[in-house]
Amino acid sequence: MGLSLTTTTGKVLASLALVGTAAGVAGLGTYGAFVSTTEAQTKVGSGTVIMALGAPGGAENRLNLAADGLVAGDTVQRAVKLSNAGTENFAAITLATKAVPAVKGAALPKLVKDSTHGLQLLIQSCSVAWTETGTSPAFSYKCEGDTGTILTNRAVVLEAPVNLDLKALVAHQSDNLLVTMTLPATADKTFAGQGSSIGFTFTATQRAGINK
Repeated sequence: MGLSLTTTTGKVLASLALVGTAAGVAGLGTYGAFVSTTEAQTKVGSGTVIMALGAPGGAENRLNLAADGLVAGDTVQRAVKLSNAGTENFAAITLATKAVPAVKGAALPKLVKDSTHGLQLLIQSCSVAWTETGTSPAFSYKCEGDTGTILTNRAVVLEAPVNLDLKALVAHQSDNLLVTMTLPATADKTFAGQGSSIGFTFTATQRAGINK
């Protein structure tokens, strides 16, 4: 009995040719499919979180004016305007204070370190700008609108940042503040001849994330 390789090879070739033809037909079908495309665009942008004080030295920010020659019972008043100059509301506004000795490397004096008889801090607000009278730096202030207490009387050096309930929590709003520092009448002669710088740091925190 013989085996014909020619016949077998011919069948294989015929099968390959048939498969190739089918692939060609499938390719023609894909090329002719219907296609539809559409587009859309969404604009996105970030907000700003900006808290600002009035120009230093001006009527809206007297905090940089020094006060010398204090004796027991004296009061120092400084007006300052605090504004939310950004586009977004704040979740919180805090105040921190820090005392720095007049002489670098020296210990803090009783003037700011003694929480009972040393300088005391009070912050009030006015619904309109404070009316300023007197001669720099010994200004006095009067509110022609509604007043409120933002920070009750306490030691000038705060133990920790304090939350302030202000209108400036809302974007584009501002607060007219009056910072009052008083050396109590109970301060004795051991407080004489001392000096320090007081730093005021207002910090704003952005609002919580929301669905936009």
